[in-house]
Amino acid sequence: MMTAERHFLADDVPDRVRVGVADLAVATGETRVTTSGLGSCVGVAVADPESGVAGLAHVMLPDATGDDRGKPAKSVEAGVERLLAELEAAGGDPERAEAKLAGGSKMFDFSGVSEGVGERNVERTRTALGERDVPIVAEDVGGDYGRSVELIPETWTLTVTSTHKGAEEL
Repeated sequence: MMTAERHFLADDVPDRVRVGVADLAVATGETRVTTSGLGSCVGVAVADPESGVAGLAHVMLPDATGDDRGKPAKSVEAGVERLLAELEAAGGDPERAEAKLAGGSKMFDFSGVSEGVGERNVERTRTALGERDVPIVAEDVGGDYGRSVELIPETWTLTVTSTHKGAEEL
Protein backbone atom coordinates (compact mmCIF):
# COMPACT_ATOMS: atom_id res chain seq x y z
CA MET A 1 0.00 0.00 0.00
CA MET A 2 1.33 3.45 -0.92
CA THR A 3 0.91 5.89 1.90
CA ALA A 4 1.48 9.60 2.10
CA GLU A 5 4.83 8.96 3.77
CA ARG A 6 6.25 7.46 0.57
CA HIS A 7 6.93 9.08 -2.76
CA PHE A 8 9.18 8.24 -5.69
CA LEU A 9 11.89 10.27 -7.33
CA ALA A 10 13.47 9.80 -10.76
CA ASP A 11 16.17 7.25 -9.81
CA ASP A 12 13.95 4.74 -7.99
CA VAL A 13 10.73 4.97 -9.98
CA PRO A 14 8.70 1.82 -10.57
CA ASP A 15 6.75 1.57 -13.83
CA ARG A 16 3.38 1.64 -12.08
CA VAL A 17 2.11 2.59 -8.64
CA ARG A 18 -1.37 1.43 -7.69
CA VAL A 19 -3.33 3.60 -5.28
CA GLY A 20 -5.90 1.79 -3.16
CA VAL A 21 -9.14 3.15 -1.73
CA ALA A 22 -8.45 5.94 0.79
CA ASP A 23 -4.77 6.03 -0.17
CA LEU A 24 -2.48 8.24 -2.25
CA ALA A 25 0.86 8.35 -4.05
CA VAL A 26 3.13 10.98 -5.60
CA ALA A 27 5.59 10.30 -8.42
CA THR A 28 7.65 11.89 -11.19
CA GLY A 29 8.57 11.08 -14.77
CA GLU A 30 6.87 8.34 -16.74
CA THR A 31 5.64 6.41 -13.70
CA ARG A 32 2.00 5.54 -14.11
CA VAL A 33 -0.04 6.17 -10.96
CA THR A 34 -3.34 4.32 -11.16
CA THR A 35 -6.50 3.68 -9.22
CA SER A 36 -9.67 1.80 -10.07
CA GLY A 37 -13.09 1.34 -8.58
CA LEU A 38 -14.00 5.03 -8.53
CA GLY A 39 -17.73 4.95 -7.97
CA SER A 40 -18.85 7.52 -5.43
CA CYS A 41 -15.18 7.98 -4.49
CA VAL A 42 -13.19 10.75 -6.19
CA GLY A 43 -9.80 10.46 -7.83
CA VAL A 44 -7.98 13.71 -7.06
CA ALA A 45 -4.90 14.31 -9.21
CA VAL A 46 -2.64 17.27 -8.44
CA ALA A 47 0.51 18.37 -10.20
CA ASP A 48 3.09 21.06 -10.36
CA PRO A 49 3.54 20.83 -14.14
CA GLU A 50 6.71 22.93 -14.04
CA SER A 51 8.54 20.46 -11.80
CA GLY A 52 6.97 17.30 -13.27
CA VAL A 53 5.76 16.11 -9.86
CA ALA A 54 2.20 14.79 -9.64
CA GLY A 55 0.11 12.71 -7.30
CA LEU A 56 -3.17 10.90 -7.03
CA ALA A 57 -5.51 10.35 -4.08
CA HIS A 58 -8.51 8.00 -4.02
CA VAL A 59 -10.74 9.85 -1.54
CA MET A 60 -13.58 7.90 -0.05
CA LEU A 61 -15.78 10.11 2.15
CA PRO A 62 -16.81 13.77 2.08
CA ASP A 63 -16.27 14.24 5.83
CA ALA A 64 -13.79 12.93 8.38
CA THR A 65 -15.09 10.12 10.57
CA GLY A 66 -12.50 10.45 13.34
CA ASP A 67 -11.13 7.01 12.51
CA ASP A 68 -8.98 6.95 9.39
CA ARG A 69 -7.50 3.51 10.26
CA GLY A 70 -4.20 4.51 8.72
CA LYS A 71 -5.81 5.63 5.48
CA PRO A 72 -4.39 9.04 4.50
CA ALA A 73 -7.14 9.83 1.99
CA LYS A 74 -10.20 8.41 3.72
CA SER A 75 -11.82 11.86 3.83
CA VAL A 76 -11.61 14.62 1.24
CA GLU A 77 -10.03 17.18 3.59
CA ALA A 78 -7.32 14.80 4.85
CA GLY A 79 -6.64 13.45 1.36
CA VAL A 80 -6.20 16.87 -0.25
CA GLU A 81 -4.03 18.10 2.65
CA ARG A 82 -1.75 15.04 2.58
CA LEU A 83 -1.56 14.97 -1.22
CA LEU A 84 -0.37 18.58 -1.38
CA ALA A 85 2.12 17.95 1.45
CA GLU A 86 3.56 14.96 -0.43
CA LEU A 87 3.69 16.94 -3.67
CA GLU A 88 5.84 19.51 -1.88
CA ALA A 89 8.01 16.83 -0.20
CA ALA A 90 8.74 15.38 -3.65
CA GLY A 91 9.91 18.74 -5.01
CA GLY A 92 6.68 20.25 -6.33
CA ASP A 93 5.49 23.72 -5.44
CA PRO A 94 1.93 23.74 -4.01
CA GLU A 95 1.57 27.37 -5.16
CA ARG A 96 1.89 26.18 -8.79
CA ALA A 97 -0.35 23.14 -8.25
CA GLU A 98 -3.40 22.44 -10.34
CA ALA A 99 -5.92 19.62 -10.11
CA LYS A 100 -7.97 17.20 -12.18
CA LEU A 101 -10.92 15.20 -10.79
CA ALA A 102 -12.69 11.96 -11.73
CA GLY A 103 -15.45 9.94 -10.08
CA GLY A 104 -18.16 11.06 -7.70
CA SER A 105 -20.88 8.95 -9.29
CA LYS A 106 -24.29 8.11 -7.93
CA MET A 107 -23.84 4.36 -7.83
CA PHE A 108 -26.92 3.29 -5.84
CA ASP A 109 -30.55 4.30 -6.13
CA PHE A 110 -31.84 4.25 -2.58
CA SER A 111 -32.42 6.68 0.23
CA GLY A 112 -30.42 6.65 3.38
CA VAL A 113 -27.00 7.47 4.67
CA SER A 114 -25.18 6.77 1.39
CA GLU A 115 -27.45 8.95 -0.71
CA GLY A 116 -25.53 11.66 -2.53
CA VAL A 117 -22.06 10.60 -1.32
CA GLY A 118 -20.60 11.00 -4.81
CA GLU A 119 -21.99 14.53 -5.21
CA ARG A 120 -20.85 15.49 -1.71
CA ASN A 121 -17.39 14.08 -2.39
CA VAL A 122 -17.08 16.23 -5.52
CA GLU A 123 -18.33 19.39 -3.81
CA ARG A 124 -16.08 18.92 -0.77
CA THR A 125 -13.11 18.28 -3.07
CA ARG A 126 -13.81 21.46 -5.03
CA THR A 127 -14.05 23.38 -1.75
CA ALA A 128 -10.86 21.88 -0.25
CA LEU A 129 -8.87 22.67 -3.40
CA GLY A 130 -10.38 26.17 -3.65
CA GLU A 131 -9.43 26.94 -0.05
CA ARG A 132 -5.83 26.13 -1.00
CA ASP A 133 -5.95 28.16 -4.24
CA VAL A 134 -5.51 25.03 -6.38
CA PRO A 135 -7.43 25.48 -9.64
CA ILE A 136 -9.30 22.54 -11.14
CA VAL A 137 -8.29 22.44 -14.80
CA ALA A 138 -10.30 19.36 -15.88
CA GLU A 139 -12.83 16.92 -14.51
CA ASP A 140 -14.98 13.92 -15.37
CA VAL A 141 -17.41 13.61 -12.47
CA GLY A 142 -20.97 12.52 -11.74
CA GLY A 143 -23.07 10.11 -13.70
CA ASP A 144 -24.00 6.63 -12.56
CA TYR A 145 -20.97 4.58 -13.63
CA GLY A 146 -17.56 3.68 -12.28
CA ARG A 147 -14.19 4.84 -13.52
CA SER A 148 -10.50 3.95 -13.42
CA VAL A 149 -7.74 6.52 -13.85
CA GLU A 150 -4.10 6.58 -14.86
CA LEU A 151 -1.86 9.58 -14.15
CA ILE A 152 1.44 10.24 -15.92
CA PRO A 153 3.35 12.96 -14.03
CA GLU A 154 5.78 13.83 -16.83
CA THR A 155 2.99 14.92 -19.19
CA TRP A 156 0.38 15.79 -16.53
CA THR A 157 -2.02 13.48 -18.33
CA LEU A 158 -4.93 11.90 -16.49
CA THR A 159 -6.64 9.18 -18.52
CA VAL A 160 -10.13 8.30 -17.29
CA THR A 161 -11.57 4.97 -18.42
CA SER A 162 -15.16 3.79 -18.05
CA THR A 163 -17.44 1.38 -19.85
CA HIS A 164 -19.79 4.35 -20.36
CA LYS A 165 -17.35 6.66 -22.20
CA GLY A 166 -14.30 4.52 -23.01
CA ALA A 167 -10.94 6.22 -22.39
CA GLU A 168 -10.66 10.00 -22.25
CA GLU A 169 -7.58 12.12 -21.56
CA LEU A 170 -7.95 15.08 -19.26
